[in-house]
Amino acid sequence: MNKYRNKKCVLDGIEFDSKKEMRRYSELKLLERAGEISDLKTQVPFLLLPDQYEPSTEVYTRGENKGKLKKGKLIEKSCSYIADFTYIDRGGNYIVEDVKGKRTKEYIIKKKLMLYFHGVRIKET
Repeated sequence: MNKYRNKKCVLDGIEFDSKKEMRRYSELKLLERAGEISDLKTQVPFLLLPDQYEPSTEVYTRGENKGKLKKGKLIEKSCSYIADFTYIDRGGNYIVEDVKGKRTKEYIIKKKLMLYFHGVRIKET
């Protein structure tokens, strides 16, 4: 059991973090079959910030990168947001949806970064 008391569930070979998320997937599948939405995807990653490296003066001496600067030491790993669902609604709008039980501080920051960097407002259900 995780810290929010969610129980992982499996449906159609897909593992969900909670029963609520699995129920929403079932609803979205019905909407897709009815033609109300299309292109339903689960667990879609969005890069918010790439890996960050120290500056380097080393240059590749062979291969396809010959003459280019090598990456320095990794300082910070990338930061991503993984959407529960994405789909296209009937009006042709791209929807990014997250099933929320608890809005963590980390989620709130990632939601703001999604709007700033990708111009996407996350639909919370």
